[in-house]
Amino acid sequence: MSSDLEWLLIRNYNSFMVKGLPEGPIFSKEPGNLRNLHSHKYSGLANSKTIDISENNGTLQITTRKVKAAPNAVKAAKAVSTVRPRSGPRRAFGVATAPARRGYRPDLRTAALARTSALLSAQKEPKAAPPKKVRGSKKNASA
Repeated sequence: MSSDLEWLLIRNYNSFMVKGLPEGPIFSKEPGNLRNLHSHKYSGLANSKTIDISENNGTLQITTRKVKAAPNAVKAAKAVSTVRPRSGPRRAFGVATAPARRGYRPDLRTAALARTSALLSAQKEPKAAPPKKVRGSKKNASA
């Protein structure tokens, strides 16, 4: 079945759709959807080539679907590469853009970089807030 026909069949009814406001965009929670937008371009269900970037126990996992895999294959149909937790952003960006450099969905390169960057920044511990300085009349009252 072609990806266009699959999208026509699932675009109005699937369990991954998240409808918020009536006038706002429709989001999607499906695996393989980098932007979480309900559209044919980012759909992880309708496209034969998908890239999924997720976090698993502190490591980033980049999963791509093999195009020539059998339709009933599940585990053998996916290729998984991992990024070590303390590898740094440059290595993570290199791993995230590797599929695009090989010609595997180059249109998703910016979305892959954005997802990788967001997951890496979420892993960092936030800086402690500096103590507030006492100013004005309160400074003179405490002295």
